[in-house]
Amino acid sequence: MITFGCPDRTGIIARISSFLADNGGWIVEAAYHTDPETGWFFTRQEVRADSLPFGVDELRSQFAEVAASLGAQSTWTVTDTGERKRVVILVSKEGHCLYDLLARVATGELDVEVSAVIGNHPELGDITRAHGIPFHHVPFPANDPEGKQAAFAQLRELVEKHDPHAVVLARFMQILPPEICAAWTGRTINIHHSFLPSFIGARPYHQAHRRGVKLVGATCHYVTADLDAGPIIEQDVMRVHHGDSIADMVRKGRDIEKVVLARGLRWHLEDRVLVHGNQTVIF
Repeated sequence: MITFGCPDRTGIIARISSFLADNGGWIVEAAYHTDPETGWFFTRQEVRADSLPFGVDELRSQFAEVAASLGAQSTWTVTDTGERKRVVILVSKEGHCLYDLLARVATGELDVEVSAVIGNHPELGDITRAHGIPFHHVPFPANDPEGKQAAFAQLRELVEKHDPHAVVLARFMQILPPEICAAWTGRTINIHHSFLPSFIGARPYHQAHRRGVKLVGATCHYVTADLDAGPIIEQDVMRVHHGDSIADMVRKGRDIEKVVLARGLRWHLEDRVLVHGNQTVIF
């Protein structure tokens, strides 16, 4: 799999296609996009591995020359889709997103290795272990800055020993410090309801119900040091009926969160998300 971004100009597609064809590369899926505002070109090329005379490391080495000639610099990747991706999931008490992801993995719908689940509360340990996945409880003490800093250090150590392709915040109710956001740039995925920033603080569904909102939704995005403002991967909404209770709205919100998170994670793991500034191109 090749993902690529560079300043737009004539001949980019021809250059990439010629490189692959000269090496016998068989393209099975290709997508292209040009952003007229920034003048940036994006592509994703899926190539049959058995059509090439060398492995992924040599492909990466040779393609580096192509990328450099087109001014791509660091905005390209070559990955082996035969390598099973690793994911670490962070949770608190709400389990709907975790349950959904574990079910998708167990049924083979989401072909990924969940290396560990880490929670700042112990409630979701039993369901995690029932799926044969290690669960780590890292408590975050309230009103104790030094204790919280130590907890984040422990959390980071646990995550990084698995070297995951994605760190999923499945309703993890702690704000990652800037240094962790920077260390995990481009692979930390969060999900939250669509009431932000209109209904901030406690009991957002109660606030929305009093306002009479007609939609509930969810946003899946990459985590940055700017809270809930990272590049958006996926969003969706569900209608709210005037007769819906607060409990109905919460149920609908959880349903849409599960679907949006699963979609966003899948697209990330399939290398379908290209980040440019604070925006994304989804192939």
